[in-house]
Amino acid sequence: MPFERASGLLLHITSLPSYGGIGDLGPAAYEFADFLHAAKQRLWQVLPLSPTGYGNSPYAALSAFAGNPLLISLELLAQSGWLKPEKIKDLPAPHGPVDFEAAARIKMPLIEEAARGFLFSHTDEQWQLFENYRRTNWSWLEPFALYSVLRHKYNQVSWNEWPSGLAHRAPNAIQRLWDEHRDDIQIQQIIQYIFDEQWSALRRYCNERHIQLIGDVAIFVNYDSADVWNNPGIFELDQDLAPIRVAGVPPDYFSATGQRWGNPLYRWDVLEQQRFAWWIDRVRRAQSLYDIIRLDHFRGFEAFWAIPAENDTAVEGAWIKAPGVHLFQTLRDELGVLPFIAEDLGVITAEVDAMREQFEFPGMRIFQFGFGNRHAHNYLPHHYVRNTVVYTGTHDNNTTRGWWEEESSAIEKTEASAYLGTAGNDFVWDMIRSAEASVADLCLIPVQDLLNLGSFARMNMPSRAAGNWSWRCEPGVLTTELAEKLAAITAVSDRDYVPPQEQTEEAAKTEE
Repeated sequence: MPFERASGLLLHITSLPSYGGIGDLGPAAYEFADFLHAAKQRLWQVLPLSPTGYGNSPYAALSAFAGNPLLISLELLAQSGWLKPEKIKDLPAPHGPVDFEAAARIKMPLIEEAARGFLFSHTDEQWQLFENYRRTNWSWLEPFALYSVLRHKYNQVSWNEWPSGLAHRAPNAIQRLWDEHRDDIQIQQIIQYIFDEQWSALRRYCNERHIQLIGDVAIFVNYDSADVWNNPGIFELDQDLAPIRVAGVPPDYFSATGQRWGNPLYRWDVLEQQRFAWWIDRVRRAQSLYDIIRLDHFRGFEAFWAIPAENDTAVEGAWIKAPGVHLFQTLRDELGVLPFIAEDLGVITAEVDAMREQFEFPGMRIFQFGFGNRHAHNYLPHHYVRNTVVYTGTHDNNTTRGWWEEESSAIEKTEASAYLGTAGNDFVWDMIRSAEASVADLCLIPVQDLLNLGSFARMNMPSRAAGNWSWRCEPGVLTTELAEKLAAITAVSDRDYVPPQEQTEEAAKTEE
């Protein structure tokens, strides 16, 4: 659906300068919301909020529904009385990159302690609120809690290596798990309740300041996840519950062997027979968290690259049609307006464009991609239409300064200088100004670009197995002067929000 003209910033929660070694939903998040408001930004985009598995990637999640417990603020838990203040007085200072292992070692015992305190020391009113939450979210909350307890019990190995009865979710094995670990299971549910309470409070704070939250929904899910363990029938698994084919993309200009992501593929025929019930639940959950939803790898809803699971690369595969049109029609019938952004980057077919246009989902344009040849020029503002989202770069790209200094070719530099009218001295801000001034309805700027940071601040390098997702914003760098600079650009680009009352007053002054 078309969106009102607006701009915003891309910053994942883990990148906030919070205490405890990782960004969280505490005071630093509210300070960032205040900065957005001061800078006249109306959008805050985050990456998936899910609990992460291998490599700490939010796109390799243990659940497509649950929240990452590491994002829970210990400071807010202390303020609410579920942790004693002295428990958090020695938290690591909010400096430097995220150390995921250290953050888990420091934070998880305290979060579990707070949840255990809730379990055994709640008031009737508090328990009723939790029960309402549990009842509303039971379809994913119960299996995720079971999965979390079992994953801890079996030393983090994948669910297919658990005892057969548990791997196959035999009713007697699940009942025995409940009998033996009821408190632990409920603690995992309470942790999710705490996450949702903190996230909902932050979202309300943002919405009150006319800031909408954009969340990210990846098309595929991890094999080692509560989703596949709990719903094996909707994935391409054999009788031993091993993947038959997996997801990826074929060889291209950037990779001679393609990309083998390894996610199990959906049995779309089964999902269609079930009227896409699992996808309806997933999108409904996303709508409860976000105001706008970015669909990652949108082209996979029209056709996906299927790779035999035994293959080590993506060279041997096939394009298989997906029922995206039927899926989106069903989602719209069940859930109403779909506030989706389509991540339509890469080689996109006419069929993918037609599907996106049929449902009026805005596509994405990455400014960094716009130079070097005529095909690349499609990413430049003079080719945009209104129902578009422009980014200077994304979490998968180098920062704009890093790209300019280290990756751009001579022809790209020549074209960029000519297009932006710059000698490169202030290249990043020249690009930001051009993106903000474009006709695209939405404009998103990574905070790393706002701060004019080099490649050391890159969030993710897809070809690199380790060392990703750890960049954090330093305290104090989002200054009043920076907010004023961005606010001025936003206002002159007509992307700032003017409340109806002020619009009326402004119109009256004009008439006078």
